[in-house]
Amino acid sequence: MDLGLANKHAVVAGASKGIGKAIAIQLAQEGAEVVVASRTMEQLEQTAQEIHTETGRRVIPIAFDATQREQVDSMMARAADALGGIHIVVNSASYPGGSSNATGPIESVVDEALLADFDVKYVGALRCARAAIPYMKEQGWGRIINISGNNARIAGNLSGGARNVSLVHMTKTLSTQLGKYGITVNCIHPGTTRTERTPAALAEEAAKSGITAEQVEARDYAPGAPRGNSICRMVDASEVAYLAAFLASDKSWAITGEVISATGGTGNAVFY
Repeated sequence: MDLGLANKHAVVAGASKGIGKAIAIQLAQEGAEVVVASRTMEQLEQTAQEIHTETGRRVIPIAFDATQREQVDSMMARAADALGGIHIVVNSASYPGGSSNATGPIESVVDEALLADFDVKYVGALRCARAAIPYMKEQGWGRIINISGNNARIAGNLSGGARNVSLVHMTKTLSTQLGKYGITVNCIHPGTTRTERTPAALAEEAAKSGITAEQVEARDYAPGAPRGNSICRMVDASEVAYLAAFLASDKSWAITGEVISATGGTGNAVFY
């Protein structure tokens, strides 16, 4: 299927590694030109070179801080100038390490940690969307994809769950505001996802459990395991990226304001 992404212009925030990087790779493989954006220029340059080598597409690294509106606006303006416009924005930026430390019982939650998490994941995504929308309106075509997380649907992390729910609301609200301009807005809920960070996390869990990393993964994804999923294996970041590429495409007009789970059918999450 031709997704119609040849020569589309995409900005992927949080693209230096993990799911964001996988999405940037897939968009480039489908023919898009891509700006990869995150905090650290050195890592971005390496990522951009890797994606260019793999796909042959133009990939431009731009460092920015999603908590600073001026930096977000500047990054989007530079991206639009370099690419010749912006068609697609993927909001995958997150707090360093994935979440702030507002993860324990409510008595231990530090307000500043919770607010820091929201500032990156929710307000950061809002800043990126706001800065890109004028370019999308001008061309009458746009795709905004918010990468949230399955802990929006389960009890646990007070910070991560709440900030992910907020992305769902923003997705629905923006979809109703922007549809008349040819812009769709959707949200993806990944669960536990295999990225370049997974081997080290599995090794750490293995050391605690006194078994091998392979045994940890087999244990957690065995049929019926309480922390597993329906397909009995970990979802790979590339599989989340396939979904994002479809939502970014010309084939996805009928889908907007929606949340799509990409967890392999899990009701819970395993945090590696």
